[in-house]
Amino acid sequence: MATAVMVAAGALVLGAGAAAGTARASATVGGGPTWIPNDPGTSSVAGGWQALQWNFADTADGVHAPQAWANLIRAGRPGAVGVRIAVLDTGVAYRNWGDFRKSPDFTGTHFIDPCDLVDGTIRHGRCTDPFALDREGHGTFVTGTIAEATNNRIGVTGLAYGATIMPVRVLNAEGWGYPDTVAEGIRYAVAHGAQVINLSLSFYPGLAAAQIPTLISALAYAHARGVVVVAAAGNDGADRLAYPAADPFVISVGASTRDGCLASYSNYGPHLDLLAPGGGDDAPLAEPFCHDNRNLPGIAQMGFTTPNNPDRFSVTDRSYGTSMAAPEVSAAAAMVIASGVLGPHPSPAAILTRLEQTATQPLPGPVDHRNDLYGYGILNAGAATSPLADAVTRRR
Repeated sequence: MATAVMVAAGALVLGAGAAAGTARASATVGGGPTWIPNDPGTSSVAGGWQALQWNFADTADGVHAPQAWANLIRAGRPGAVGVRIAVLDTGVAYRNWGDFRKSPDFTGTHFIDPCDLVDGTIRHGRCTDPFALDREGHGTFVTGTIAEATNNRIGVTGLAYGATIMPVRVLNAEGWGYPDTVAEGIRYAVAHGAQVINLSLSFYPGLAAAQIPTLISALAYAHARGVVVVAAAGNDGADRLAYPAADPFVISVGASTRDGCLASYSNYGPHLDLLAPGGGDDAPLAEPFCHDNRNLPGIAQMGFTTPNNPDRFSVTDRSYGTSMAAPEVSAAAAMVIASGVLGPHPSPAAILTRLEQTATQPLPGPVDHRNDLYGYGILNAGAATSPLADAVTRRR
C-alpha cells in the first residue's frame, strides 16, 4: 500500500462503548399520501417497525420514508428499483457460504457484482475474490438501512428497498482498512455501473488530502462519471469533517438525534451538507429543543446478534453513528434518481441541490441558508422525491 494510514467504520453501540470503529468504523412539503409496510419489527403486529424506526417516520426528526415510498410507487419505481448502490464497507451478509449465512431480511434484496478487496484484488479488470462477506456486522447493518427487504412481514424496513446492492469489502474483520483499498473499491464500483456509492467510514479529522492521493483521485473519477458519492462525517465531535466526507465531490452527512438535534459525537463544520438520523444523545447546544444526556435511542436494523458472528441475526436498535446517517442519504439519492423528479439522468450536483433544498431546517433562515452544525438541515426523502416539493421544510 502507498500509505499506512488506516480507516475504520463509524458505528457506535449504545451502552457498550465503541463497536466497529472505536475511532471511527465512521410536516412534509405538500403533504401527500403515505405507504406503511407490514414489517413487524420486534412485535407480531403488522407495521410494528414504526415503534423502532423513528428515523424513517413522517415527522420533523425522521426522513419521511412513508411519503417517499408512496412517491416512488406512484412513479412506478417502488423502493428505487433498478438503481445500483455500491456499499463499500466490512462486507454484507448477502449469501450463504461456509460458516456465513444470509441475513433473513435480505430475502428479495437484489445483490450484484460483489467483490472482496481485503482478501482479493482487481486483476485484468476482474475481482479475484467475489465473496464480499461480512465478518464484523457493520456493512450488513448499513446495507439493511439502505435496502432491507420491505413489506415482507419480517424484521424492519429499508429506505430504498428495491435498489440493487453491490457489496464491496474494503474494511477487515475489525472494521479497519487502507485508503488505497477504498480507492480501488470506488473505481471498481464505478466500472460496474454503480450510480450511488455509500462510504460509512472515515479517517481522522486531521488527515490532509495530500496524504491520501489515490482516494482523492478516485473520488474525482467517480464524480466525473456522474456517480453520487455519500460519506459519513465522522464520530469525533470535531468542528471539521473527516475524509472522505471532507472532499468537495462527496455529499457529507452528519448525524441527528430523535430530538432533531446534532448528535453529540457527530463531526460538523463549514463543509457539512446534510444531517440524517444517526441516533444517540444531543450535542450540548443552545437550542431549546436540544437536551444532552437524555439517553435517546439509536437506529434499528437487522444485524448480527453479536459482532463477529456471521450466522446469527436479530433486530437491534442500539447502534448509532454517522455510519447510520450516511446510508439514509445514499438511499434517498437513489430514490431521487428513480423518481424522475430531476429527469432521467440527474447529475451528482443536481441531486445534492435537491436534497439540500428539500431538507428540514432546524433553524430559521432563507431557502439557501446553511449552518455549520446542521448543513442545510435534516434529510427529507419524502419532499426530495415529490414533484410538488419546491421549498425547504421548516422544523420550528
